[in-house]
Amino acid sequence: MSRVAELGCAVCRRMGYQGTPAELHHPRRMAGGWGRSSHMSVIPLCPEHHRGSTGLHGLGTKGFETHYGYDEASLLAETLELLGIRETT
Repeated sequence: MSRVAELGCAVCRRMGYQGTPAELHHPRRMAGGWGRSSHMSVIPLCPEHHRGSTGLHGLGTKGFETHYGYDEASLLAETLELLGIRETT
């Protein structure tokens, strides 16, 4: 999980800002909609993109997808790729 946080915020990275300090987000959708996903399925997000008004918890998953044009699954896939981990489904 520390390796994930060291990647910096996944949203900021897509916006061209590298190395933004990140918290770890556990996508609920990957956990079937309830609870949290496993510790192997976390996305690094800065406080604003995680808990802020323009973040996943502030906008909600549908609002986030509408606002940014991508979803948690694509951010998770990108995170795993950067870590050199193959996604299993």
